Amino acid sequence: MAKPRNSRYPARKSPSSTLVLSMLLMFSFVVLILLALGILSMPSSSSNAPKAHDLTSIVRKTTDRTGADGGRGEQWVEVISWEPRAFVYHNFLSKGECEYLIKLASPRMEKSTVVDGATGKSKDSRVRTSSGTFLARGRDKIIRDIEKRIADFTFIPAEHGEGLQVLHYEVGQKYEPHFDYFQDEYNTKNGGQRMATLLMYLSDVEEGGETVFPNARGNVSAVPWWDELSECGKKGLSVKPKMGDALLFWSMRPDASLDESSLHGGCPVIKGNKWSSTKWMRVHEYKV
Repeated sequence: MAKPRNSRYPARKSPSSTLVLSMLLMFSFVVLILLALGILSMPSSSSNAPKAHDLTSIVRKTTDRTGADGGRGEQWVEVISWEPRAFVYHNFLSKGECEYLIKLASPRMEKSTVVDGATGKSKDSRVRTSSGTFLARGRDKIIRDIEKRIADFTFIPAEHGEGLQVLHYEVGQKYEPHFDYFQDEYNTKNGGQRMATLLMYLSDVEEGGETVFPNARGNVSAVPWWDELSECGKKGLSVKPKMGDALLFWSMRPDASLDESSLHGGCPVIKGNKWSSTKWMRVHEYKV
Protein backbone atom coordinates (compact mmCIF):
# COMPACT_ATOMS: atom_id res chain seq x y z
CA MET A 1 0.00 0.00 0.00
CA ALA A 2 1.44 3.36 -1.00
CA LYS A 3 2.26 5.86 1.80
CA PRO A 4 0.52 9.22 1.64
CA ARG A 5 2.82 11.95 0.55
CA ASN A 6 3.39 14.96 2.80
CA SER A 7 1.98 18.25 1.57
CA ARG A 8 4.49 20.79 0.26
CA TYR A 9 2.66 23.64 1.96
CA PRO A 10 2.31 24.18 5.71
CA ALA A 11 -1.14 24.35 7.20
CA ARG A 12 -2.60 27.79 6.97
CA LYS A 13 -3.19 29.74 10.17
CA SER A 14 -6.74 30.73 10.84
CA PRO A 15 -7.60 34.41 10.36
CA SER A 16 -8.41 34.76 14.08
CA SER A 17 -4.98 33.58 15.26
CA THR A 18 -3.28 35.93 12.78
CA LEU A 19 -5.30 38.84 14.14
CA VAL A 20 -4.39 38.00 17.75
CA LEU A 21 -0.70 37.72 16.88
CA SER A 22 -0.79 41.08 15.10
CA MET A 23 -2.46 42.75 18.07
CA LEU A 24 0.12 41.31 20.48
CA LEU A 25 2.97 42.57 18.32
CA MET A 26 1.37 46.00 18.06
CA PHE A 27 0.80 46.16 21.84
CA SER A 28 4.42 45.17 22.54
CA PHE A 29 5.61 47.86 20.14
CA VAL A 30 3.52 50.54 21.87
CA VAL A 31 4.78 49.47 25.33
CA LEU A 32 8.40 49.67 24.16
CA ILE A 33 7.82 53.20 22.82
CA LEU A 34 6.21 54.33 26.11
CA LEU A 35 9.09 52.85 28.11
CA ALA A 36 11.62 54.58 25.88
CA LEU A 37 9.87 57.94 26.30
CA GLY A 38 9.66 57.53 30.08
CA ILE A 39 5.86 57.75 30.04
CA LEU A 40 5.55 54.22 31.39
CA SER A 41 7.76 52.69 34.05
CA MET A 42 8.20 49.18 35.35
CA PRO A 43 7.29 48.55 39.02
CA SER A 44 10.31 48.34 41.29
CA SER A 45 10.76 45.52 43.77
CA SER A 46 13.75 47.16 45.43
CA SER A 47 14.09 46.58 49.15
CA ASN A 48 15.04 50.26 49.45
CA ALA A 49 11.49 51.41 48.62
CA PRO A 50 9.97 53.70 51.31
CA LYS A 51 7.96 51.90 53.99
CA ALA A 52 4.96 53.12 55.95
CA HIS A 53 5.87 55.49 58.78
CA ASP A 54 9.50 55.64 57.57
CA LEU A 55 10.65 59.26 57.65
CA THR A 56 14.30 58.63 56.80
CA SER A 57 13.55 59.55 53.20
CA ILE A 58 11.45 62.69 52.92
CA VAL A 59 9.54 62.73 49.62
CA ARG A 60 10.30 65.84 47.58
CA LYS A 61 8.14 66.91 44.68
CA THR A 62 8.77 70.14 42.83
CA THR A 63 5.47 71.86 42.17
CA ASP A 64 6.55 75.00 40.33
CA ARG A 65 9.74 75.78 38.46
CA THR A 66 8.33 78.64 36.42
CA GLY A 67 9.24 82.28 36.81
CA ALA A 68 5.63 83.28 37.49
CA ASP A 69 5.83 82.47 41.21
CA GLY A 70 5.16 85.91 42.65
CA GLY A 71 8.63 86.15 44.16
CA ARG A 72 8.23 82.96 46.18
CA GLY A 73 11.19 81.11 44.67
CA GLU A 74 11.22 77.37 44.14
CA GLN A 75 8.22 75.58 45.62
CA TRP A 76 8.12 71.93 46.56
CA VAL A 77 6.10 69.66 48.82
CA GLU A 78 7.43 67.28 51.47
CA VAL A 79 5.35 64.38 52.72
CA ILE A 80 6.26 64.28 56.41
CA SER A 81 3.64 61.87 57.78
CA TRP A 82 0.81 59.53 56.85
CA GLU A 83 -0.61 59.28 60.39
CA PRO A 84 -1.63 62.05 60.51
CA ARG A 85 -1.55 62.96 56.83
CA ALA A 86 0.75 65.98 56.87
CA PHE A 87 2.63 67.86 54.15
CA VAL A 88 4.91 70.91 54.07
CA TYR A 89 4.61 73.21 51.04
CA HIS A 90 7.81 75.24 50.92
CA ASN A 91 7.60 78.90 49.84
CA PHE A 92 3.81 78.79 49.72
CA LEU A 93 3.74 82.51 50.53
CA SER A 94 6.13 85.21 49.37
CA LYS A 95 7.95 87.43 51.86
CA GLY A 96 5.75 90.33 50.73
CA GLU A 97 2.57 88.35 51.42
CA CYS A 98 3.81 87.38 54.90
CA GLU A 99 4.64 90.98 55.74
CA TYR A 100 1.28 92.16 54.36
CA LEU A 101 -0.70 89.76 56.60
CA ILE A 102 1.30 90.80 59.68
CA LYS A 103 0.81 94.50 58.91
CA LEU A 104 -2.90 94.03 58.29
CA ALA A 105 -3.45 92.06 61.49
CA SER A 106 -1.18 93.93 63.92
CA PRO A 107 -3.60 96.75 64.90
CA ARG A 108 -6.38 94.23 65.64
CA MET A 109 -4.53 91.68 67.78
CA GLU A 110 -6.26 90.47 70.94
CA LYS A 111 -5.57 87.66 73.39
CA SER A 112 -6.31 84.34 71.71
CA THR A 113 -9.29 82.30 72.85
CA VAL A 114 -10.59 78.77 72.34
CA VAL A 115 -14.05 77.59 71.29
CA ASP A 116 -16.48 76.51 74.02
CA GLY A 117 -17.93 73.16 72.96
CA ALA A 118 -21.20 73.78 74.81
CA THR A 119 -22.04 77.26 73.52
CA GLY A 120 -19.84 77.64 70.42
CA LYS A 121 -18.61 80.97 71.79
CA SER A 122 -14.99 81.98 72.39
CA LYS A 123 -13.56 81.70 75.87
CA ASP A 124 -10.23 82.44 77.54
CA SER A 125 -7.94 79.52 78.24
CA ARG A 126 -4.48 79.00 79.69
CA VAL A 127 -3.71 76.34 77.08
CA ARG A 128 -3.44 79.10 74.46
CA THR A 129 -1.37 82.15 75.38
CA SER A 130 -0.87 83.83 72.01
CA SER A 131 -2.63 86.87 70.56
CA GLY A 132 -4.58 86.84 67.31
CA THR A 133 -7.25 88.18 65.01
CA PHE A 134 -9.41 87.04 62.11
CA LEU A 135 -9.31 88.40 58.55
CA ALA A 136 -12.57 88.02 56.64
CA ARG A 137 -12.63 85.56 53.76
CA GLY A 138 -12.18 87.34 50.42
CA ARG A 139 -11.35 90.61 52.18
CA ASP A 140 -9.08 91.93 49.41
CA LYS A 141 -7.23 90.78 46.31
CA ILE A 142 -4.12 89.55 48.14
CA ILE A 143 -6.19 87.45 50.53
CA ARG A 144 -8.34 86.15 47.67
CA ASP A 145 -5.18 85.12 45.80
CA ILE A 146 -3.90 83.28 48.88
CA GLU A 147 -7.25 81.57 49.40
CA LYS A 148 -7.35 80.46 45.77
CA ARG A 149 -3.84 79.05 46.16
CA ILE A 150 -5.01 77.14 49.24
CA ALA A 151 -7.99 75.74 47.31
CA ASP A 152 -5.73 74.69 44.42
CA PHE A 153 -3.34 72.94 46.80
CA THR A 154 -5.91 71.17 48.98
CA PHE A 155 -8.65 70.57 46.34
CA ILE A 156 -11.10 72.04 48.88
CA PRO A 157 -13.23 74.92 47.52
CA ALA A 158 -12.45 78.35 48.99
CA GLU A 159 -16.09 78.59 50.10
CA HIS A 160 -15.45 75.74 52.55
CA GLY A 161 -12.80 77.73 54.40
CA GLU A 162 -13.13 79.90 57.47
CA GLY A 163 -11.54 83.34 57.53
CA LEU A 164 -7.76 83.54 57.97
CA GLN A 165 -6.63 83.68 61.58
CA VAL A 166 -3.33 85.51 62.19
CA LEU A 167 -1.47 84.59 65.39
CA HIS A 168 1.49 86.09 67.24
CA TYR A 169 3.55 84.21 69.82
CA GLU A 170 6.13 86.01 71.95
CA VAL A 171 8.82 84.36 74.10
CA GLY A 172 7.24 81.78 76.39
CA GLN A 173 3.88 81.74 74.62
CA LYS A 174 2.50 78.43 73.36
CA TYR A 175 -0.58 76.39 72.45
CA GLU A 176 -1.00 73.10 74.28
CA PRO A 177 -1.75 69.98 72.14
CA HIS A 178 -5.35 69.96 70.89
CA PHE A 179 -7.57 68.78 68.04
CA ASP A 180 -8.90 71.08 65.34
CA TYR A 181 -11.99 68.93 64.81
CA PHE A 182 -15.07 69.40 66.99
CA GLN A 183 -16.62 66.86 69.33
CA ASP A 184 -19.98 68.61 69.64
CA GLU A 185 -22.89 69.26 67.29
CA TYR A 186 -23.14 73.02 67.87
CA ASN A 187 -19.89 73.92 66.10
CA THR A 188 -20.60 71.74 63.08
CA LYS A 189 -23.94 73.33 62.19
CA ASN A 190 -22.24 75.79 59.83
CA GLY A 191 -20.10 73.94 57.29
CA GLY A 192 -19.91 70.63 59.07
CA GLN A 193 -16.74 69.23 60.58
CA ARG A 194 -13.28 70.76 60.20
CA MET A 195 -11.53 68.32 57.90
CA ALA A 196 -8.16 69.98 57.25
CA THR A 197 -5.91 72.79 58.47
CA LEU A 198 -3.34 74.84 56.58
CA LEU A 199 -0.88 76.56 58.92
CA MET A 200 1.21 79.22 57.18
CA TYR A 201 4.37 80.51 58.85
CA LEU A 202 4.72 84.28 58.43
CA SER A 203 8.11 84.57 60.14
CA ASP A 204 11.19 82.60 61.06
CA VAL A 205 11.70 81.72 64.74
CA GLU A 206 15.20 81.70 66.18
CA GLU A 207 14.45 78.93 68.67
CA GLY A 208 11.34 76.97 69.67
CA GLY A 209 7.85 77.57 68.33
CA GLU A 210 7.63 74.26 66.48
CA THR A 211 4.33 72.65 65.52
CA VAL A 212 4.40 69.24 67.22
CA PHE A 213 2.24 66.13 66.65
CA PRO A 214 2.59 64.01 69.83
CA ASN A 215 0.44 61.14 68.46
CA ALA A 216 2.14 60.86 65.05
CA ARG A 217 3.25 57.38 64.07
CA GLY A 218 6.69 56.74 62.64
CA ASN A 219 10.37 57.16 63.43
CA VAL A 220 9.94 60.87 64.17
CA SER A 221 13.57 61.35 65.17
CA ALA A 222 14.62 60.57 61.58
CA VAL A 223 13.52 63.95 60.19
CA PRO A 224 16.52 65.92 58.86
CA TRP A 225 15.88 68.82 61.25
CA TRP A 226 15.77 66.72 64.45
CA ASP A 227 18.93 68.23 66.00
CA GLU A 228 17.51 71.74 65.58
CA LEU A 229 14.37 71.05 67.64
CA SER A 230 13.66 72.21 71.18
CA GLU A 231 12.88 69.73 73.95
CA CYS A 232 9.17 70.30 73.32
CA GLY A 233 9.69 69.69 69.61
CA LYS A 234 11.27 66.32 70.32
CA LYS A 235 8.07 65.02 71.95
CA GLY A 236 6.64 64.01 68.59
CA LEU A 237 6.79 64.76 64.89
CA SER A 238 7.64 68.46 64.60
CA VAL A 239 7.89 71.14 61.93
CA LYS A 240 10.11 74.19 62.41
CA PRO A 241 8.57 77.55 61.47
CA LYS A 242 10.06 79.07 58.32
CA MET A 243 8.74 82.22 56.69
CA GLY A 244 6.58 81.37 53.68
CA ASP A 245 6.22 77.64 54.39
CA ALA A 246 2.78 76.10 54.87
CA LEU A 247 1.90 72.96 56.84
CA LEU A 248 -1.18 71.07 55.65
CA PHE A 249 -2.60 68.34 57.88
CA TRP A 250 -5.89 66.47 57.86
CA SER A 251 -8.09 66.08 60.92
CA MET A 252 -10.23 63.46 59.17
CA ARG A 253 -9.23 60.22 57.51
CA PRO A 254 -10.28 59.40 53.92
CA ASP A 255 -13.19 57.38 55.32
CA ALA A 256 -14.44 60.57 57.11
CA SER A 257 -13.60 59.28 60.60
CA LEU A 258 -11.84 61.65 63.02
CA ASP A 259 -8.07 61.16 63.13
CA GLU A 260 -6.73 61.17 66.70
CA SER A 261 -3.17 61.23 65.38
CA SER A 262 -3.86 64.84 64.27
CA LEU A 263 -3.40 66.03 67.87
CA HIS A 264 -1.02 68.98 67.62
CA GLY A 265 0.34 71.92 69.57
CA GLY A 266 2.54 74.98 69.31
CA CYS A 267 5.76 74.69 71.33
CA PRO A 268 6.80 77.68 73.47
CA VAL A 269 8.87 80.30 71.67
CA ILE A 270 12.33 80.33 73.27
CA LYS A 271 13.97 83.10 71.26
CA GLY A 272 12.44 85.54 68.78
CA ASN A 273 8.81 86.00 67.67
CA LYS A 274 6.46 83.67 65.84
CA TRP A 275 3.83 84.89 63.39
CA SER A 276 1.52 82.45 61.65
CA SER A 277 -1.79 82.31 59.82
CA THR A 278 -4.29 79.47 60.00
CA LYS A 279 -6.96 78.42 57.52
CA TRP A 280 -9.48 75.84 58.73
CA MET A 281 -11.46 73.99 56.07
CA ARG A 282 -14.86 72.37 56.48
CA VAL A 283 -16.60 69.41 54.86
CA HIS A 284 -19.33 71.69 53.46
CA GLU A 285 -19.62 75.33 52.52
CA TYR A 286 -18.91 77.64 55.45
CA LYS A 287 -21.25 80.61 55.41
CA VAL A 288 -19.68 83.88 56.58
